[in-house]
Formats: sequence, C-alpha cells, structure tokens
Amino acid sequence: MSLGDDGYGNGQDSGRSAGDPGGYDDRHLTRTRLPEGEGDSYGPYGQPRRGGRPGGGRPGGGRPGMSSRNLMTVVGVVVLLLAAIAFANRGGDDSSSDGSDTSTDKAASSGPTAASGTKPVTGKTGGIASGFAHSEQGAQSAAANFAVALGGDGMFKADSRREIVSTVYAPDVAAARQGDLDKVYSDQGFLKKIGLESNGSAPKDMVFVSRTNPAGAKTVKYEGDTASVAVWYSSLFGLAGEGSKNPVVESWYTNTFDLRWIDGDWKVTGFTQKDGPTPVGRDQAASSAKDMSDAVQGFGGFTYAR
Repeated sequence: MSLGDDGYGNGQDSGRSAGDPGGYDDRHLTRTRLPEGEGDSYGPYGQPRRGGRPGGGRPGGGRPGMSSRNLMTVVGVVVLLLAAIAFANRGGDDSSSDGSDTSTDKAASSGPTAASGTKPVTGKTGGIASGFAHSEQGAQSAAANFAVALGGDGMFKADSRREIVSTVYAPDVAAARQGDLDKVYSDQGFLKKIGLESNGSAPKDMVFVSRTNPAGAKTVKYEGDTASVAVWYSSLFGLAGEGSKNPVVESWYTNTFDLRWIDGDWKVTGFTQKDGPTPVGRDQAASSAKDMSDAVQGFGGFTYAR
C-alpha cells in the first residue's frame, strides 16, 4: 500500500504545502496507517471526508480526529436506535404495567371492528350463531349475525321465520314481533310485487336472493347487560334468472339493534333501520342472470365474530 494513496506523499500533505497561504509544515509529524477499510469514509452527519489529512485538513488532525468522529457517529446511532425502540413501543404492546392484558378494551375504543382475540362462537340455534361473549365485542358480533338472519330469505317462509324470530328476539318480545312479521311477509300484495309465489317461494327457474352483508358494526351504547349496536351493511335483493322482472340489486342500510343479555346470550328487544351510507356505484357491467344465480347458490354466508 503506498503512502500517497490517501493524499499523503513524501511526508507532506498533498492538499496543502508549507508555502500555501495559511499553510503549515507537518513534515515532522508521525502518521499511523490503519489497515484498508478500518477508517470510516464518512464524517459526522453523513458528510463525505475530504482529501488530505484525516480530520478534514485541520492542523494536527490525525487519528485523534478520527476517534472523535467515530465516537459521535456511535452516539448518534445509539440515540436513533433508542428513539426507534420508543416509537415502536408506543404502537405495540397495549398491556398495562402490571402485566395484565387490556387489548380487548383498547380494540373496542380505537377500532370498532378490530379483532378482540376472543374465540369465535361455535354454537348455533336454529341455524343462527349463538353463545356470544358478554362484552361490547360480543354484542357487536351478535348484532351483525342478527342482521344477516333477519335480512335473509328465511324470513319469507313461515316455518323458518318463526324459528328465526324465536332465536333472535328476547322471549317477552318475540311473541308480539312474530304476529307483526307474519302479517308483513304473508301479505299477498307484497309477495306478488317482489315476484314471489303466495307461499314465499321463487317462481320456476328463478332463484330468490335476499342476503345481508355487514360491512361493519359499532357500539352506540353499552351498559353491561344492555347494549345498542349499529350495523352498516349492503343488501342483495331480487330474483335471479332469465326473464326476471325483479333483477338482483344492491342497497345499503344501517340497522341499530337494542340488545339485552338474557340467559347467557344477547337477544334483540327492538331495532330501527335507515338508508345508507351509500357509496358511489362503480361502472361495472352487470353479471348475467345465470352468473348471479350460480354465485348466490355457490357462495355461502358468514358467521360474524370478533
């Protein structure tokens, strides 16, 4: 390795000479060469080192200057690492200082539809999910599943409608609601208007579609054994088939359910419905009647749980 490959030659600084204005004579200084690659090629703040003596051309700027810069660089890296760790911890573990897990409560307040960590329900009553958690998240899951059941095609058949109502509603409310709903869903004028037969079934070669697809839920009010939960959802409704006069269309609604904790599960005591919020429809070509029919029959629904 030559002594001149970093700006030194014959014991003199190649960037300056003793005769330069403001120059200095360092011919009697002793220089120690480090192995190739051991010195850093960048000074503090990421600035490239200049040619000439280590230390940026300062008088006496040999290895002591290099060590000072290395120390500043190391300190800077340590500070950045500590800052990064602190920032990561802010958005990471939500556990309290005593080690208890409060992630469920955090999820409820910061993200209405965030995962709670509670295991999903495994039970079913009348084909409807049951056994929800006695919590805000449990109430939201129950409301989402109740919206699916009450907006499904099962409500248009007398037997399945009675089973749905008795499963979803509180016992003291179910009897009254049953009578009201029977009148609505058995009304011949209503059934004819939407293209169904008098018993609520679809005409031959047609597939009746009535499906609710929750997009999200939020707690409006929660007081332990009672809750009010809003469910925002899209609804597919109509008859799929060649020549249908009531093709399947999409609509958007928000149902707000009043719930009560009864005998180890959430039950509906009442609900209200309003239109929207409704997004702008995308410019997509409508699928054929066959494609829609195949999709409805081939894609099952979901059990909603958090």
